[in-house]
Amino acid sequence: MSEHKHCHHHDGHNGHHSHDVKPTGNKPWYCPMCPGVESDEPGTCPKCGMALEKAHVASAAKTEWTCPMHPEIVRDKPGDCPICGMALEPRTVTAEDEENPELKDMSRRFWVSVPLAAVVLFLAMGRMLPVIGPWLESWLPHETAVWLEFAFATPVVLWGGWPFFQRGWKSVATWNLNMFTLIALGVGVAYGYSVVAAFFPQVFPPALRDAHGLVGVYFEAAAIITVLVLLGQVMELRARSRTGKAIKALLGLAPKTARRIADDGSEKDVPLEHIQAGDRLRVRPGEKIPVDGAVLEGRSSVDESMLTGEPVPVEKTAGERVIGATVNGTGSLVIEAQHVGNETLLARIVQMVADAQRSRAPIQNLADQVAKWFVPAVVLAAVLTFALWFAFGPEPRFTHALVNAVAVLIIACPCALGLATPMSIMVASGKGANAGVLFRNAEAIERLREVDTLIVDKTGTLTQGKPELVNVESVNIDEAALLRAAASLERASEHPLAEAIVRGAEARGIELANAENFESLTGQGVQGIVDGKPVALGNRKLMDSLKIAVDDTVADRLRSEGQTAMFVAIDDRLAGVLGVADPLKPTTADAIRDLQQEGLRIVMLTGDNRTTAEAIARQLGITEIFADVLPDEKAGKVKQLQSEGRVVAMAGDGINDAPALAEADVGIAMGTGTDVAMESAGVTLVKGDLNGVLRARRLSEATIRNIKQNLFFAFIYNATGVPIAAGLLYPFFGLLLSPMIAAAAMSFSSVSVIANALRLRRVKI
Repeated sequence: MSEHKHCHHHDGHNGHHSHDVKPTGNKPWYCPMCPGVESDEPGTCPKCGMALEKAHVASAAKTEWTCPMHPEIVRDKPGDCPICGMALEPRTVTAEDEENPELKDMSRRFWVSVPLAAVVLFLAMGRMLPVIGPWLESWLPHETAVWLEFAFATPVVLWGGWPFFQRGWKSVATWNLNMFTLIALGVGVAYGYSVVAAFFPQVFPPALRDAHGLVGVYFEAAAIITVLVLLGQVMELRARSRTGKAIKALLGLAPKTARRIADDGSEKDVPLEHIQAGDRLRVRPGEKIPVDGAVLEGRSSVDESMLTGEPVPVEKTAGERVIGATVNGTGSLVIEAQHVGNETLLARIVQMVADAQRSRAPIQNLADQVAKWFVPAVVLAAVLTFALWFAFGPEPRFTHALVNAVAVLIIACPCALGLATPMSIMVASGKGANAGVLFRNAEAIERLREVDTLIVDKTGTLTQGKPELVNVESVNIDEAALLRAAASLERASEHPLAEAIVRGAEARGIELANAENFESLTGQGVQGIVDGKPVALGNRKLMDSLKIAVDDTVADRLRSEGQTAMFVAIDDRLAGVLGVADPLKPTTADAIRDLQQEGLRIVMLTGDNRTTAEAIARQLGITEIFADVLPDEKAGKVKQLQSEGRVVAMAGDGINDAPALAEADVGIAMGTGTDVAMESAGVTLVKGDLNGVLRARRLSEATIRNIKQNLFFAFIYNATGVPIAAGLLYPFFGLLLSPMIAAAAMSFSSVSVIANALRLRRVKI
């Protein structure tokens, strides 16, 4: 009692609750109530007297940094991408809203530069305003205005735009020319020309000087371009951070604490990171399930919609699997923790989404190929623009040549081109995760829309993967005696069909005996001694090898109804036939029909015999079947269809499906299946039903459509922008494009691509 009082007093004094306390990980034992109390060995807390607990500290993973546009670039510290110049981002996603250092830096540069650039713009353009112009003309001499422009523009260009010059220089030094090459060139030329014009006007020809003997300067163009590019960067970085919100939302689903049941039956809330596999946890009504595990006691319905996208709660009883971060209903559950930390389904989903967001879609190769020659082509276009205006343009020729060359450099920045594909992939990956569809990489997103044939494994994909005993046909023996002999023998087997027979017998209240001399015969069945009599259970091959006469009539009837028929022999005579069926998932029939309506050819693949397979296929309207397929033959069936020119997706859930999943153009793993299947697949359906294939396919189509729109916007923008900036409209309309307008257009072209990509979040799938 005194221990509790001490503990309570300490809690109130420091404003801490037990779940707020986290060990630093330096020592293996810690106090769950008192921050900072750690020890090298077990004992009690010197402050509150509580027993110290063993810290479960995950090994600290080294943070790696990667480029959002070029995922092949990986560094062990922050920096810039050597290819495109963008700031690297951490690979690991965390639930906390961590401040983006690049966004913070760009925002600060932008807000400091805005008022300074506004002053420069006013000094340069103010004389053209009707009321202010005459007053400014009389009050501020031209030469003074030029010096003030220089004073205010210099910090904007050299400090505000410094990151662009750094990246531009690096791009030239490494010969990875990119958008920052053009920005640095454009701003640098405008600013450098203006500095020379302000300090050394005498080096310019008389034709370039005005009535005051001064040469025109473009400090306002350099400053405003810098501010507009900074604005574009800030908007782009903010939009990019929004694409990660889907992952952060997933991470935020996990509860922070779990209620652990000690060996003595006492219960206590502890931080989630201290839960270990094997711990018993209580989940009260309305609470989130803390980790992946299995129900030990209790009965409740669990809302799994945040991971599966399915709104209907799932009934959970003893032995059922539960997923961390799902919400318990009105019942109380005791679960055993099985997967914790980075091993939980939620953690693996988050990592898969993060990896998919940074992977490259094949369609991006088009943009990359264009970008390789695009920047040199733009520089060449700028040089040609300068030369043509200088040779044939109106006076002052040099000024016109310079301004138009700078406009070409600025408007042609290929940032919209670089963003077109990655932005859509990032948004689509997050959208899919929220709908229970996980893409392993961008290639899977792109490839899925091209699929015309879907191979579906029967067990666990079309069916629930949990066979049930549905028929008992006895021959010259009591049904209970038949089931007692069969189930007693099968209790020693690990086969799913054996489990069904044992469960069926127990459900009928039959008491089982111990089997002796148990022997499993691969591909045939099992045999042993039950109640002193030889018992054999298996297929026709087993009966033939034991020289036991059987009549196939009953077995054929059961198979025609979609059941697996097994013969039971007692005392070397046929005693009966058992029918075991794996019921179809409730969603299977509708999903198959919808997939067929979308133009997919459905092929069923199963190790079952043809009669059983055809019975299932008839129920579902499937006309193509591969039956009696051994596990190592599944990949061969995929190749066979591919050799016919089909683009094949394979959906499966077992270890034996892994080679076929890897062989298919797109492998689709049921999330309810094995880890090996998920590792081999390009797409994982968390819920594990075929409706997810529909969702994934629709999202794939929407994503590629979105990418093509983005690429079209980017190409059209550059294709039309460069000639206009070069002065194409001048001979016809007398119109020239100001470098400042070019900078604004360049920034907002990127923003338009981002905005279009974000539309994917609202697509109905």
